Amino acid sequence: MGLDKTLVTRSTGMLLLKLLQEQDMYGYQMIEELSRRSDQTLLLKAGTLYPLLHDLWRQGMVVSYEKTAETGRVRKFYSLTKEGRETLAEKAQEWSAFSGAVNKVLTGGANLATV
Repeated sequence: MGLDKTLVTRSTGMLLLKLLQEQDMYGYQMIEELSRRSDQTLLLKAGTLYPLLHDLWRQGMVVSYEKTAETGRVRKFYSLTKEGRETLAEKAQEWSAFSGAVNKVLTGGANLATV
């Protein structure tokens, strides 16, 4: 069963911010880590990732710099800014509330105390 692409698209920015909260990464590293952590459910292509990173950069949520990677290649690394950390915290709260509400509906709803 494949995922609805709109579900993935709407949450990918938040997931990238989460990865960068933990450590600075370069693009291919982010693609691989998202795939690994999601049991190969979230499979991004470079053509999807880099426009998202550019948007995050334009919004001031990430910065980039060049650094030599473990392979010896010079790569563009991305790092989370203060604005990115604040946005991640907000988006994580929104996701928690939304996913909790969806799960309640899917499992029959919460027990409501009678008044």
